[in-house]
Amino acid sequence: MPKILICYYSRSGNTKKMAHLIGRGVTAEDVEVDVRDVKEVKVDDLRKYDGIVLGSPTYYGGPAAPIKDLLDKSIKHHGKLQDMVGGAFSSSANIGGGNETTVLALLQGLLIHGMIICGDSQGDHYGPVAIEAPDARSEKNCIRYGKRIAKLTKQLRG
Repeated sequence: MPKILICYYSRSGNTKKMAHLIGRGVTAEDVEVDVRDVKEVKVDDLRKYDGIVLGSPTYYGGPAAPIKDLLDKSIKHHGKLQDMVGGAFSSSANIGGGNETTVLALLQGLLIHGMIICGDSQGDHYGPVAIEAPDARSEKNCIRYGKRIAKLTKQLRG
């Protein structure tokens, strides 16, 4: 059975809520998931999964330092994460607060690893976003994203 890591950093708890909603979507598709705070993830853990989804609040238009640090350290495994499924999500304080730039920065790192990114033609195209705490729209998009990530992972790595 494929296994997906949802790794997040959350200071206020909003990004953590999103991570668990995405995890709910993954498990709804009968795929194993680990939802873990970035403090609990070592760079060598990344190779144990078939899919990796990174989540961060938006700080000055980009990811928080702990998530960026994990991504920077992942250079150790350059070429070894190829063809895994990847995704990203973000929360911010307000509309136009940099959610999409944060998600794109995370996706850029995953793409450089050769990962296969799951986009969405509906809702949040690059990955789920929330303004402060996830509302009903964000919750729906997070669960949908988790299901899509799981389905893609099963197709490619199951």
